[in-house]
Amino acid sequence: MHKKGKTKKSITKRMKITRNRKIIRRAANQDHFNARATGNQTRKKHTTKNIHKIDAKKILQKLKV
Repeated sequence: MHKKGKTKKSITKRMKITRNRKIIRRAANQDHFNARATGNQTRKKHTTKNIHKIDAKKILQKLKV
């Protein structure tokens, strides 16, 4: 009997899949040390980022979608 693969929980916690199967992630380095960053840097950190199509294909395989 063949076992069904498990999804990688570390990826599911960090990524979100849209209806069009695009993958969105949070910007890195936005948890602390923000007081010394400029306003523009802080604003850019609080936006979501898209993932490149090649990387998205690998992530979708890990998520078993």
